[in-house]
Amino acid sequence: MEKKIPFSTYAVIGTMLFGMFFGAGNLIFPIQMGQLAGTNYWFALTGFLVTAIGLPFLGILAIGLSGSSGLRDLGSKVHPIFGLVFALALYLTIGPFFAIPRTATVPFVVGFEPFIDPAQTKIWLAVFSFVFFAIVFYFSLNPAKIMDIIGKYLTPAFLIFLFILIGISLFSPMGSFVEPTGSYINEAFMTGFKEGYNTMDALASLAFGIIVINAIKRTGITDKKEIAKATWKSGIFAMALMMLIYGLIAYMGASSVTLIGTFDNGGQIFAAVADHYFGSYGAILLAVIIVLACLKTSIGLITSCSEFFHEVFPKISYKVFVIVLCVVSFTIANFGLTNIITYAIPVLLFLYPLAIVLIILALAGPLFHYKQPIFAVAMLFTFFISIIDGYNALVVSVPTFEVSFLTKLASVYADMLPLYSIGLGWIVPAVMGAVIGYIISLIKK
Repeated sequence: MEKKIPFSTYAVIGTMLFGMFFGAGNLIFPIQMGQLAGTNYWFALTGFLVTAIGLPFLGILAIGLSGSSGLRDLGSKVHPIFGLVFALALYLTIGPFFAIPRTATVPFVVGFEPFIDPAQTKIWLAVFSFVFFAIVFYFSLNPAKIMDIIGKYLTPAFLIFLFILIGISLFSPMGSFVEPTGSYINEAFMTGFKEGYNTMDALASLAFGIIVINAIKRTGITDKKEIAKATWKSGIFAMALMMLIYGLIAYMGASSVTLIGTFDNGGQIFAAVADHYFGSYGAILLAVIIVLACLKTSIGLITSCSEFFHEVFPKISYKVFVIVLCVVSFTIANFGLTNIITYAIPVLLFLYPLAIVLIILALAGPLFHYKQPIFAVAMLFTFFISIIDGYNALVVSVPTFEVSFLTKLASVYADMLPLYSIGLGWIVPAVMGAVIGYIISLIKK
């Protein structure tokens, strides 16, 4: 007989999941969206929540409900080689190449760089990132304790400091909402929808799924159905908490324009809000919030990546991977936030459609009994579109990479594919691929 899980355990696992998801980027994007959306706050927020909350939740469910043991296992429903290659690409992206280094550079840029002599920025970035990853290394050594470290300690501490700032802005609002600007005037929902992609949480959900499953197993639950049930309950708790905080942060941004004006990014907005309410102490409060937000996310990423690479290369110990990931992340972090973002965007635009289609197919799998041709053809058709999406973004960032053939192909896509202009050109090919895959499965049968 399976052990019944008390609500407190769901809450701790859900808090751990929230803590791993909610980094500095999750603070920066909604507050800027609030400023730009203004009186169209509700439309923009609804669109944002669909992608920033809905997709990550579906990603967690895809791992739990499909009975997969992780991202590689889930990807193997397309093909075992695809499962390995896609998992490696995703873990390297949300791991040492982009996301983990960003967890060190964002708090430095937002919380510390404004007070440092520009001539000494590189030196202090090296010092800060070294200390940051030393702490991450220490807490990542024992993955069995990650639920306690993030769920019981770091996340509650982060929430306390964040709600101090949010609470003051609610009880003493800075002003009323102003008129929306830019694309938020006529396309508030779709603009918010696309803004939710920037959190990258849909990709992270596929990686964090294995941590959630392992945390559930440690409570004594081993049956697949019970694990799936515990997964969606913990996921609902985490996503409800994220939804509440996203709404409050966006409100804080929407009500701030008349008093502090507009800024180029959400980090600057947070700094101005903190300075308005707390003066010089606001910088300290903001630094604590940002550091805690990034620290817990970095620990979650290092842990999940190390467990994955240890699973793929079992002869190399988990501890060695923790060391290697921390060293590589430290090195890349010192190239600076701008360079990290420049090269991350093309990779994300390539991986995101593949991840979304894989999540949807995994959730719909019981309807077609997880037939492999449906997964394979749908993912193949999606790949042909996403590779060009990534190429387009790369050429914008680094024009020297332009290839005439790929540029012409991108032009053909723009003319022929529905929704391509808003970054959703992969939807129709993915559906066509699934239909063709279904026909192939019938012929095989």
